[in-house]
Amino acid sequence: MNARDEKIAQVSRGAPDGGRPGGLRAIGLIAVAVGATGSIALMLRAGHPPLFLRILFFGWVLAPFVALVVADIASKRWSALTRATLHYMMLIVTLGSLAIYGGAVPTPAGSRPAALFLIVPLASLLLLAIVVPVAGLVSRSRARRSAGA
Repeated sequence: MNARDEKIAQVSRGAPDGGRPGGLRAIGLIAVAVGATGSIALMLRAGHPPLFLRILFFGWVLAPFVALVVADIASKRWSALTRATLHYMMLIVTLGSLAIYGGAVPTPAGSRPAALFLIVPLASLLLLAIVVPVAGLVSRSRARRSAGA
């Protein structure tokens, strides 16, 4: 294996000198904290359902952000591409959630505010469950191709 192939293999394995996106990770984690806090604040501003429903909405709205942090903790041994994808997803989920909850994104006329707080977390979780594994498959495919070349 030549030096170029070794470097590709290190990056794919996520070796310490393999270009781990530390800055992107820090930005992603800050974004997750801001997104979770902002989402809860906007949920509370949207209405005051009974306490039981408020607790359920609280957990549901936080679910994508908790999933992102759990994935970040689990990502220590993932490839650099998969980790970078996860960190970009942190930014996308945060910006998307805050934009929709804050009213920056137009919603269908006549929709109830509660619907947004049900649909956005579900869509965020589905997006996370699709995009990050696909990035892992792409990364694994690239590593196999470079190892076989």
